[in-house]
Amino acid sequence: MPTYKSFEELDCWKKCRKARIWIVIFVKENIDNNDRDLTFNLIRAARSTTRNIAEGFGRFHFKDNMRFCRISRGSLFELKDDLIICVDEKTVNRAEIEEGLKLTNEAIHSIHGYIKYLKARNDD
Repeated sequence: MPTYKSFEELDCWKKCRKARIWIVIFVKENIDNNDRDLTFNLIRAARSTTRNIAEGFGRFHFKDNMRFCRISRGSLFELKDDLIICVDEKTVNRAEIEEGLKLTNEAIHSIHGYIKYLKARNDD
């Protein structure tokens, strides 16, 4: 099994970063500044995805790391729901959120894999 020296090496962090960057651009281009709740929550949840992976990595304990990865995964699901809210509230159409949904799904899948890796390392 590989040994990671930095959270920046993790595929799940890289995928969350891509999703975060996409969300920030999406918000700036598509969300009315007057909808502060949606704007704030999209940005907050997107930042939470990478922050929690980094924080968990820095705990140097498999169970803590897994817990923070699960929080990151929850934030990704929250992002998906917020993107769907954008469609439901007629802010954008479904086609405009497809890339964001794809990126969040890829990040979720990658976090699942990293959690499995951590569980295997914890069992050693």
